[in-house]
Amino acid sequence: MTNLLKNEIADLVESAKIVYVSSIDEAGFPNTKAVLSLQHDDLFTHYFSTNLSAKRTQQFLKNPNACIYFCKEAEFKGLMLIGTIQVLTDLEHKTMLWREGFEIYYPDGVNTEDYCVLKFTSQKGNYYHGLKNNSFVAEDFID
Repeated sequence: MTNLLKNEIADLVESAKIVYVSSIDEAGFPNTKAVLSLQHDDLFTHYFSTNLSAKRTQQFLKNPNACIYFCKEAEFKGLMLIGTIQVLTDLEHKTMLWREGFEIYYPDGVNTEDYCVLKFTSQKGNYYHGLKNNSFVAEDFID
C-alpha cells in the first residue's frame, strides 16, 4: 500500500465527525447507527460512548462482530473497517472518553451506571475512492 493511500485513509479518519457503526441483531441481520467519532488509538482501534442499556450495546454483548464506516460524501470516499466491539464499563475508559456536555445524558457523570464505552478493534478494512476498492490488513500499515 502506498504512503499516499495511507495518508488519504488517515485524513478521512481524522476529519470524520460521524462514524456509522453496525451490529448484528438476534435474527442475524445488520443494524447500523451513526455515532460521534470521539477517539482512536490508531487506524484499527476506535472508541465510542453510549448507554449500557442501548439496543446496540446489548447486541454487542451477545455478538461482538462489528463494522464501522467513515465517509466523505462530497468526495466519494469511504473507509470500512471490520472487527469486534468490546463493551467497557471500567472507570478508566469511561473517564478517558468523557466529554463536557455528556452530563445531560449521564447525570451522575462517569459514575452513571448506564454510561459505557465501546472499544472497536479491527485487523482489516476496505478503502473506496476514485472507483477503486483497496482492501488491506493491519500489517499493510506497518513501515
